[in-house]
Amino acid sequence: MIRPEALVFDLDGTLIDSRRDITTAVNRMRADLGLPPLALEQVVTMVGEGARLLVERALGPGWSPDRIDRALERYLGYYWDVCLEATKPYPGVEAMLVALAGRYPLALLSNKGEALSRKVLDGLGLTSHFREILGGDSLPSRKPDPAGLHVLADRLGVPVARLLLVGDTWIDAETARNAGCAFALVAWGFPRPPKLDGIKADLRVERAEELVATL
Repeated sequence: MIRPEALVFDLDGTLIDSRRDITTAVNRMRADLGLPPLALEQVVTMVGEGARLLVERALGPGWSPDRIDRALERYLGYYWDVCLEATKPYPGVEAMLVALAGRYPLALLSNKGEALSRKVLDGLGLTSHFREILGGDSLPSRKPDPAGLHVLADRLGVPVARLLLVGDTWIDAETARNAGCAFALVAWGFPRPPKLDGIKADLRVERAEELVATL
């Protein structure tokens, strides 16, 4: 792997464990619609491709686009209220960001909305480590479309091929591949289905400290 000139991080499942707050918001939305709650383990499998897809998956088949839109509004309202109740950085993440920000420009690329991403980062005291932040609604497209990485590379003043994207899912791996940059897979994120254990990565790390030592 070519030594990167800048690092781009995913948010949910990479820097923060947000499973419980996302599940709370999903189940409050479902309760409003007369649906029973889902287990955290079910909700986690639905996360990663933006809030609308999360809501569609949480509702199941047979819902019209208009009803999905209204359910999405409910979910986003609930999530805004609870997004910092149980969410916390994974072990070692804060120290990792401090160490890496002293060596590289850091950016964040999430499929969570930008305002929500910033609220969570602000609430956890992590915002200052990042020079640039893009959410799933910052651009017309979201991961795995590589547009976000191209925008961040331009803003950071480095070639996109010299970025390292750090994430926990196939979505991040595909985003890096589409952009032509390296990908580091973290093992501490949301549980992956067995069929995704074969995610291709230039680097695999088990602990936050390992990423610091490797880079």
